[in-house]
Amino acid sequence: MNIQALMQQAQAMQKQVEANVEKAKKELADKEVQAEAGNGLVKVTMTGRHVVKRLSIDPSLLEDEPDLIEDLIAAAINAAVTKADELSETTLAKATSGMGLPPGMQGLFG
Repeated sequence: MNIQALMQQAQAMQKQVEANVEKAKKELADKEVQAEAGNGLVKVTMTGRHVVKRLSIDPSLLEDEPDLIEDLIAAAINAAVTKADELSETTLAKATSGMGLPPGMQGLFG
């Protein structure tokens, strides 16, 4: 195989990876993850692209100290971010699978 054919093959693979990654990113914008803190007292729904869609606070919490509410909101959001990151990693790995990329390279397209 000559170098020109090899370069063309690499460019075609790159275009395919880019198209797959863009498709995966669009899918992530539509997918949602849910997380909670305080045994369900605070719930967060977030997209795979880290956009918070809903925040639910149990009314019983509103009678407590603001510090507790703030801590639970932060914990719920952080848990949702972790889930969204896992979803993103899985979705992008699927988008780049079969491309012959070395281990660890799939994460470069996130």
